[in-house]
Amino acid sequence: MNRATFDDYIARFNARDASAFEDYIADDMEMLNGALRFTGVAGMKDHYQNKIWPDFDERLNPLRFIGNDDHVAIEMRTEFEALADNPDTLFGAVRKGEMFVYHGLIMYDLRDGRFTKIQVAYNSFTNIKLDGTEIEMGLPH
Repeated sequence: MNRATFDDYIARFNARDASAFEDYIADDMEMLNGALRFTGVAGMKDHYQNKIWPDFDERLNPLRFIGNDDHVAIEMRTEFEALADNPDTLFGAVRKGEMFVYHGLIMYDLRDGRFTKIQVAYNSFTNIKLDGTEIEMGLPH
């Protein structure tokens, strides 16, 4: 996979275009993200459409990219901004405007141009409170 193709996936993800999952995710894809595990297009849609996007404006920002026909490796910075006060999100209770920032590495395995395995490794996951206080979260899942 080249950078332009990967950037298309990211742009569609950031636009909350769930059809990107159908175009880029293999039916048997395995997602490994801390203690969070799910599979395939249905797993991606459930996670993002039901557990992340209703509560957060999520922005993926790939910082570095290495790719070939079999693998993609990226350094990623992802920002989650809480859309409303909510006592029960995937990250716990949040206040509108509160931020969570993930920084780490993600490895994608590919088959026929689709992701078959996504492994997320954390360097940091930080909660930024409305007053600017930063709290290191560790693994959120």
